[in-house]
Amino acid sequence: MSGAKTFYITTPIYYVNDKPHIGHAYTTLACDVLARFKRLDGFDVKFLTGTDEHGQKVEKSAEAAGVPPLALADQNSANFKELAGILGCSNDDFIRTTEPRHLAACQALWTKLLEKGDIYLGAYEGWYSVRDEAFYAEDELVKEPNGAKLAPTGAPVEWVKEPSYFFRLSAWQDRLLQWYEDNPDCVGPNSRRNEVMSFVKGGLQDLSVSRTSFKWGIPVPGDDAHIMYVWLDALTNYITALGYPDTSGDFARYWPNVIHMVGKDIVRFHAVYWPAFLMAADLPPPKRVFAHGWWTNEGQKISKSVGNVIDPLSLIETYGLDQVRYFLLREVPFGNDGDFSHRAMMGRMNSELANDYGNLVQRVLSMIGKNCGGQVPERGPATGDDSEMLAPAYGLLARLRDAMDRQLYHEALEAIWMVVRAANAYVDKQAPWGLKKTDPARMGTVLWTLAETIRLLALATQPFMPTASNRILDLVAVPEGQRDYRSFSPVAALVTGTPLPSPQGVFPRYVEEVAS
Repeated sequence: MSGAKTFYITTPIYYVNDKPHIGHAYTTLACDVLARFKRLDGFDVKFLTGTDEHGQKVEKSAEAAGVPPLALADQNSANFKELAGILGCSNDDFIRTTEPRHLAACQALWTKLLEKGDIYLGAYEGWYSVRDEAFYAEDELVKEPNGAKLAPTGAPVEWVKEPSYFFRLSAWQDRLLQWYEDNPDCVGPNSRRNEVMSFVKGGLQDLSVSRTSFKWGIPVPGDDAHIMYVWLDALTNYITALGYPDTSGDFARYWPNVIHMVGKDIVRFHAVYWPAFLMAADLPPPKRVFAHGWWTNEGQKISKSVGNVIDPLSLIETYGLDQVRYFLLREVPFGNDGDFSHRAMMGRMNSELANDYGNLVQRVLSMIGKNCGGQVPERGPATGDDSEMLAPAYGLLARLRDAMDRQLYHEALEAIWMVVRAANAYVDKQAPWGLKKTDPARMGTVLWTLAETIRLLALATQPFMPTASNRILDLVAVPEGQRDYRSFSPVAALVTGTPLPSPQGVFPRYVEEVAS
């Protein structure tokens, strides 16, 4: 792929204190869809995910479990690696912050910041949340009626006083604001960009970037009494995976043409601290940070204590992988909060996948099998109706590119479904079953137009539903070498006389089992 446009996409690295849940699956799937789309569109793509394995939370959990921190990290990191496989993810790398390559990258970045005068030794005194691995100012805390103080996330906080190295974040306030102004797309969606800019305009304090009260982390170079603050450690993973501190090779190839996909709760770390660290180290900041929303479950906030955490593995077992992939990126505008409900899931599966798309494929290919000898029919002269059907189908790629570059997955899927609905309306209007006796040549043209539309729809849906889309491409006999987006044109259209396999259902209706 020498000379190809490059594209780098990352999930946040997932904290090994958690068990994988729907939020992790959502972010990873969003990245996978974008990675697949860009690959199909001719980009040289690198897709990274992985696990964040240091910090006080891990040390405390390991202590409670009576195991070394690395043993706990090994076990839980494996769960996230397994999840990526079960989700059908196409990631090129899976990084762990306990790897030697990551230690080397973090210590190199620290040394660079120290040399530049952006890190200095002092003492930290203030509020710290172990659960969030974050420091909070007094005015950010939530005061409970009983006098207790909580982080804005609801996590408990404790007063911490210890020697600490600091990063001169305050010195980067104006340069960060300039970066946001000069790069209006660097943080998305706009609501998060406004939130980040408001935070920075409110004044930045220097950031404590080391701890001495626990040991599970990356040692500060030249001062083993300190370990690096877990966020400086964690964020560095994005350049560790590109070979940093070597800035040739993959680093030169992919950085900074990167999109960091994150949950809205960690946008500050990615859109304030991370660009400041990079610029201070004479490295370009990321191209874009996109923060998506959170899911609720049947209208309720998801929490372990309520016991309504959604397990992505059981969702896939119940509904199917492509169906879950489709639903999560179709149901709500990406960037907004969304509610998961089984009723909504079944509705999308049955009305859109089974009735709209699946039924279109099944009935068109069944008619071709029955009336055209199981071969791609002959295309006769096109009517205005045929051109009206094919124009938006061929035009889909331009619409998809625009939506995907803005991470508006729901808009991409709606553009696809407009063509699906138009194809179903075209079938009903043309009534090819009636043309068999009255005008068989016209019947062939109508069925060719529909089969070609199905080919284009299957190309378009590949990033979202790779398995089902490939089955549909098999059903219209598209060769393996003609499934990328160079084939999204009339040049690669279906060839008359090509034998087609027997049509088979792709999206079965979901029928809820009734307990007897």
